Amino acid sequence: MSNYQYIKEICYEANMQLPKLGLVLFTFGNVSVVDREKEVFAIKPSGVPYEKLRPEDIVILDFHAKTVEGSMRPSSDTKTHAVLYQHWKKIGAIVHTHSTYATAWAQTQLDIPILGTTHADHLTVDVPCAPPMDDNMIQGDYEYETGFQIINDFKRRNYSYEEVEMILLGNHAPFTWGKTAEKAVYNSAVLEEIAKMAYLSCTIRPDVPRLKEALIQKHYERKHGKDAYYGQE
Repeated sequence: MSNYQYIKEICYEANMQLPKLGLVLFTFGNVSVVDREKEVFAIKPSGVPYEKLRPEDIVILDFHAKTVEGSMRPSSDTKTHAVLYQHWKKIGAIVHTHSTYATAWAQTQLDIPILGTTHADHLTVDVPCAPPMDDNMIQGDYEYETGFQIINDFKRRNYSYEEVEMILLGNHAPFTWGKTAEKAVYNSAVLEEIAKMAYLSCTIRPDVPRLKEALIQKHYERKHGKDAYYGQE
């Protein structure tokens, strides 16, 4: 049995959640899961349909995107995942999809504005959309540079990756992450729903107002604050 069987199983199960949640079409997405102690991460192989994916197909790589175990070619987005794992030490999993509404917002190059309490339950800020990469980055090591496009946009905004666990890449698609695979997938599903709600709201009322700051803070703090009371202990 593989020395990485545990992480392969987690990665496989997380990937299989994407089609179940309606977040991917065909092979448009991937999940990776990290093992910090062994300094490796597991990721879906490139171009493999979800209905054919098996746990043993999952590829294991080091933080320089070099294959450690696996006979299949890893996701084409592997270097992006590797960069984020190298620089953001507290994330445990990453999800990339081309889900419809989040990708539509990414194609507009606009942040998703915080319009309602569903959004505020998860973030106190707009969902950031990083600008499209410049030509030098695109023509260089594209997937590697994509990781830095994400990191640099967070630096520019002074955002914490531990508090804001999602981003859109301009003209591309969303990435989400979390401390666990379950949380990263959850964030991907939440992002798609927030994107859908914001699109519908802006369609119904083009001048829709931003959510009041008092409501933003109330809804975020009741779930995430020191005196949070949402859910069970």
